[in-house]
Amino acid sequence: MPIYEFRCESAHEYERSVPISARDEAQDCPDCGAPSRRRISTPRLSRLGSGAGKLLDATARSAHEPAVVDRVPGARPAATRTTTDPRHARLPRP
Repeated sequence: MPIYEFRCESAHEYERSVPISARDEAQDCPDCGAPSRRRISTPRLSRLGSGAGKLLDATARSAHEPAVVDRVPGARPAATRTTTDPRHARLPRP
């Protein structure tokens, strides 16, 4: 069952899990007992444990904190060649 936000006439706000079929019915406020109506609110996709929720979080985070890459992923550093020829030891070094 989804969780909806409600607000009564006395401005008490609370959340309640209500079946979708009863989402438009008035609920009684747990603080004062006055009738309350459902509020329009944003969906809480970030609280999902699903892949969609994680993807949305990662996308929002990358907009403000982009990852810095210092090399191409998967590329190996250039290997230094070593030689055993003694003549190469006399060559000038850069």
